[in-house]
Amino acid sequence: MADRGLLLDNDGKMNNFAIEPKVYIDDEVRTGFTPYAERLNGRLAMIGFVSLLALEISTKHGLISWLTNL
Repeated sequence: MADRGLLLDNDGKMNNFAIEPKVYIDDEVRTGFTPYAERLNGRLAMIGFVSLLALEISTKHGLISWLTNL
């Protein structure tokens, strides 16, 4: 039974699973020198730089001295 675009079962309850989501395709190219790739590389570089600063602060040594004392 259909009532104003809603699908109802035999007990009069709305069938939520009958409504299908809108399907879309992301057309943005994600390889090569694209804005997406540059943004991702910049964010990863910021994470690495902050991690290096946290390492230097926690060990009280720079990266070079920390790597040579292994």
